[in-house]
Amino acid sequence: MKQLILVRHGESEWNKLNLFTGWTDVDLTETGRKEAYEAGKLLKAEGYRPQFCFTSYLKRAVRTLNQVLEAMDMDYLPVEKSWRLNEKSYGAIQGLNKADTAKKYGDDQVLLWRRSFDVQPPALDMHDERSPRMDPRYAELSDSEIPLTESLKDTIARLMPYYKEVILPSFDKYDTVLVVAHGNSLRGIVKELRGMSNEEIIKFNIPTAVPYVFTFDDQMKLVSDEFLGDPEVIAAKMQSVANQGKSK
Repeated sequence: MKQLILVRHGESEWNKLNLFTGWTDVDLTETGRKEAYEAGKLLKAEGYRPQFCFTSYLKRAVRTLNQVLEAMDMDYLPVEKSWRLNEKSYGAIQGLNKADTAKKYGDDQVLLWRRSFDVQPPALDMHDERSPRMDPRYAELSDSEIPLTESLKDTIARLMPYYKEVILPSFDKYDTVLVVAHGNSLRGIVKELRGMSNEEIIKFNIPTAVPYVFTFDDQMKLVSDEFLGDPEVIAAKMQSVANQGKSK
């Protein structure tokens, strides 16, 4: 049996402020650090032993992974970072308050920008200070690789080749792999693994710092998937994510 553990980062500073974050590199809150540490304690208590880890270039994911591994006493694990695991780019609405944006454009429009499969938010200019082109960590990316806005479809298009060419082959060597990333990049993986429709993925929310375990047979055929933890707490956290983009 093989296991893929997905963990969305803990609460970030901009999650707390209900701002569109995207590729903006914000840190975890104290609550987020505690959430991440508790996720690690839960994984350890349930007997999970990852052997290799993947995360994005964004500190809220990197530091969540660090907290998870510290709680598991597994700080020594090898980690690979990739920009392809970054959050979806929210383009020109990055930094805006979600509720205020919903008041201006309507709940339905903001839902499409946040959760739809193929609707992009308004794009950034390449030389906007919020553009990844202005960030030295992305200096080696070509202009065509720099996302100035993304739909979930776009996020999957830059994510899944990495999943198929790097993460999936890691199971040739390891039985358990841990991926700590972001709500939309992880939704892309989940959509593919569960064969979810474009409509189903709109309503699917991933809570912060809750381990989501996929179990496969030795041929990598999906056997089961489950969130770890109290179902009522998980449901409440999912609903909280869903409510972020509403005007009221």
